[in-house]
Amino acid sequence: MPRTRRIAPVSTTKLMNADPAVRFGWRHGVLLALVAGSLFWLMSFEPIRQDLAYHSFADQRAFLGIPNFLDVASNLPFLLVGALGVRFCMRADLGVVRNAWSVLFAGIALVSVGSVYYHWSPSNASLVWDRLPMTIGFMGLFVALLGEYVNQRLATRLLVPAVVLGFLTVLYWHWSDDLRPYLWVQLAPLLSIPALLFLFRSRSSHAWLLLVALGWYLLAKVTESNDLAVFQGSRELVSGHTIKHLLAAAGGYTVLVMLQRRKPLAPGVPASPAA
Repeated sequence: MPRTRRIAPVSTTKLMNADPAVRFGWRHGVLLALVAGSLFWLMSFEPIRQDLAYHSFADQRAFLGIPNFLDVASNLPFLLVGALGVRFCMRADLGVVRNAWSVLFAGIALVSVGSVYYHWSPSNASLVWDRLPMTIGFMGLFVALLGEYVNQRLATRLLVPAVVLGFLTVLYWHWSDDLRPYLWVQLAPLLSIPALLFLFRSRSSHAWLLLVALGWYLLAKVTESNDLAVFQGSRELVSGHTIKHLLAAAGGYTVLVMLQRRKPLAPGVPASPAA
């Protein structure tokens, strides 16, 4: 009788920490061109000023003494998702990418505080405190994705510089009234999601949920830009900006679900959309 070869179980820690030497290839070049090219593209425009009309949201109804109540209250999901995400990251075996994912969810939690402060009294000055934690989340996501798909050493080397860079883009806007660098901090991570999934092989299952999370966020931007139209279309029940908060929080929760459900893939095993 032929002997059956026993296959040893794959260790999650070994797979997540596996970091072979990576030589710069065409995939890395495409990713670099996309990230750097998006920055050069934005900077090719004239400075993008903050439209002061942005602060005039469609739903300005107060309740229980809270101004702009629904835009304020709809930030609670950010706090819940962020807290659940940080708790999961602290307990899960995420390897060296753990800190980057933790920063993402910490940023999401802090968005709830900054956004409440901003929507309580909308102005350019209060908007700074809304955007600072957003850059924490975006940069945490960006570095986590680079660590997961390109080279895990990037997750430790780039995290602090990336968060600092995000902060500086908000301060630059505050001082110069030029949104271009801040917009890039949002654009680069979003562009990197489909690029990384297409160019590099995932080490774990459920990577497709990143595209779902991206879809939620894009829908959030659509409702944000149609704040008044949604408010009027719902017979003044809910505004587009309130829905934007809920959809963006759903995007963060989808990333959390991906991390909770994913399983490590053995080397050479392709990720399946149904995995």
